[in-house]
Amino acid sequence: MKMITRRGLFLIALIVAFLGCLGFLIYSFVTEGSDWVMKPYNSHIYYNGELTGAGKITDVNGRSLAETVDGKREYNDSATTRRSTLHTVGDTKGFISTGVQNVYESELTGYNILMGIFRAANGDTNDIELTIDADVCDVAYDALKDYKAGCVGVVNYKTGDIVCMVSTPSYDVQNEPSNMDDDPEYEGVYINRLLTGLYTPGSTFKIVTAICAIENIPDIYERTFTCTGEYDPGSGTPIECNAYHGEINFEDALAKSCNATFAQIAIELGPEKLAKTAEQLGLTSNVAVSGDIMSSTGRFFLEDGDADDYVGWTGIGQGDTLVSPIAMLRMVGAIANDGKAVSYNLVNSFANKAGKVLDFEFAKRETPLISSDTASKIKSMLRYNVEEQYGDYNYEGLNLCAKSGTAQIDSVDSHNTAWFVGFMDDEENPYAFVVLVEYGNSGSQTAGPIANKVLQALVNK
Repeated sequence: MKMITRRGLFLIALIVAFLGCLGFLIYSFVTEGSDWVMKPYNSHIYYNGELTGAGKITDVNGRSLAETVDGKREYNDSATTRRSTLHTVGDTKGFISTGVQNVYESELTGYNILMGIFRAANGDTNDIELTIDADVCDVAYDALKDYKAGCVGVVNYKTGDIVCMVSTPSYDVQNEPSNMDDDPEYEGVYINRLLTGLYTPGSTFKIVTAICAIENIPDIYERTFTCTGEYDPGSGTPIECNAYHGEINFEDALAKSCNATFAQIAIELGPEKLAKTAEQLGLTSNVAVSGDIMSSTGRFFLEDGDADDYVGWTGIGQGDTLVSPIAMLRMVGAIANDGKAVSYNLVNSFANKAGKVLDFEFAKRETPLISSDTASKIKSMLRYNVEEQYGDYNYEGLNLCAKSGTAQIDSVDSHNTAWFVGFMDDEENPYAFVVLVEYGNSGSQTAGPIANKVLQALVNK
């Protein structure tokens, strides 16, 4: 009788263990099944480690950017388009982690829990339409290609749809160079600089300091400052200016990008207020695109007790602060949009081969970054920049609000990083933009003309 009881208990324990293992297997299958399937050694959708069994990727106008033809991944007929959209579409080996072929590989193959990749193995995959305009991306790439590296981003600040996302250096994915690993020309070629690059912001950071001043110094518009070509905070390194501005007010100081004035303002504000504003504007957080593609997180190195000269350098964008270009894009887009940042999107729709649109949703929201009143004030200042400093004639018909930046990078090979950020104050063309050029000249001379070319191409299509 005792033997039967022991056997019964052992059998019950065995059944419980079996059911537990089965439950764990089912849970793992549901939560990780797509990861198991999307391995380079799965010959149903990969060949020699490269993705082949995936659906068609098109731009917003229906131009094919990538598709599978006779078991091989084929790309757009234009070599320029293949290069300009490389970091958006991605490669077939998964080296470009932010490319849609990597991020949405299970959706493109048509994988689901019940059917697995049965459909993909039989050529029945899902197609994806993106929000980017390949023609505009081509213009951006042509404008960037002669520089060592850089990026261009343009977004509709009302809807969050990204219409241009270009990063250089790039390469022709259909005719991949054999020497990329050894050629300095392709250094960092797999990085989408718009999303994952981190850069010293230069004078574009004066937008942050200006917003902090508007919100914390009540009489900032009534004040005048003195620029003698530099500002000596009393200890440490004097902060050099780009010119001798003499007596200057707050609005003109931003337009002329007066380092002396903004260093004084930053020191008066102090580390705590500047750090809070940088965080409030999203420069120390990442940016999600379509809920799945994540940018790098910016870094703001300033805290109570830092020397005045360091605070001053930080306030003009020449400290140790690092920001991602897309975070700067989100900031200026929020200024344009009454202080609210919208969720960014790269995917218009998914559809199966029969043309049926499939469910695709991500959390869409508006996030207030600054008050409507502050947004209105800084928008007016950015518009004044273009009218008084950069010249509307250089940006004909765009009604541009913008700020340039020239970040001086002291390294083994000292160079400038040229920035130009802003937006069109235009209800019919609500576009915000960021242009960054490594080893450029000044922001207004290098990045500004690129922004003009891209925006003119977009609004005059």
